Amino acid sequence: MLEDKNQERTSLEQLGEFGLIEHLTQHFKIAHKSTVKGIGDDAAVLNFGEKKAIVTTDLLIEGIHFDLSYMPLKHLGYKSVMVNLSDVYAMNANATQITVSIAASNRFPVEALEELYAGIHQACKTFGVDLIGGDTTSSLTGLLISITAIGEANEDEVTYRDKAKPNDLLVVSGDLGGAYMGLQVLEREKEVFKVNPNNQPDLEPYTYIVERQLKPEARKDIVKLLKELNVLPTAMIDISDGLSSEILHLCKNSAVGCNLFEDKIPLDPTVIAACEEFKVDSTMIALSGGEDYELLFTVDQNDFDKIKGNPNLTVIGHMTEPAEGSHLITRANTKIPLSAQGWNSFEKS
Repeated sequence: MLEDKNQERTSLEQLGEFGLIEHLTQHFKIAHKSTVKGIGDDAAVLNFGEKKAIVTTDLLIEGIHFDLSYMPLKHLGYKSVMVNLSDVYAMNANATQITVSIAASNRFPVEALEELYAGIHQACKTFGVDLIGGDTTSSLTGLLISITAIGEANEDEVTYRDKAKPNDLLVVSGDLGGAYMGLQVLEREKEVFKVNPNNQPDLEPYTYIVERQLKPEARKDIVKLLKELNVLPTAMIDISDGLSSEILHLCKNSAVGCNLFEDKIPLDPTVIAACEEFKVDSTMIALSGGEDYELLFTVDQNDFDKIKGNPNLTVIGHMTEPAEGSHLITRANTKIPLSAQGWNSFEKS
């Protein structure tokens, strides 16, 4: 077959990750009753009995998602599991199993892969998850890791992205921006090392944010906490691509608007100090940084008394009627439309 050399080309960057998924899967229809939720949330939901099965998968590519010049293999193994477990917890579910598939080039000896799996083992042990299978193959360029996580939840506890209502409170766990600023520190020290390989970086002042980048913790504890507080979120998502992107996902899926208050966004003092040092705006970093793996969710206003004052949770805004749109309310009390500035893996560097 001859190729039409004059056909128009659409770049992957133009669509972005979520636009590409939506475009490629638009003609796929659900054929089985056991598929409760397919594409379009943090994880798929399957019906095989009393409990719902939660399934999610993520792909990590060397040079795109991680840099082994400063990412220890043990940390990488641990983080690759966290990335997937976070999606399960974002469905208000309990993670139970994972499968791990890797492709490695011949520059990796067995000992290196042992380090990677030591991190995977630590994650499984810490979070009570079974490793039940996977695959290994060769790679021509570097390291590729694909993990599938499986979880379970009662039908009435599974939380999707599409049930937020106007006037629901917008809540986030933990604090934001640390992972991105930790990455900036590591990238800076990498450049210094290139110039002077004898230089030993002092990362002690940045311990918290570097750890947020190299060894994030999925928020299993928040799922447990919400059950103890008898709070069932109306919608939930994890923060992997930045706060603004995730809020807009919730708004789009739930057909609502949102008011996010700048002065309510939780920032660790280390993040604020690092932002000042790097001369970047801390609010922008929280909105667009990504990789925090905190949980962002909405709750009915009647549940406010149950969550107020909890050190693990911060109310950062509320949902509105869709016609009002999605806005950041600044410290100066001006409204700025929220835009998705999160990380795009197809973006040209």
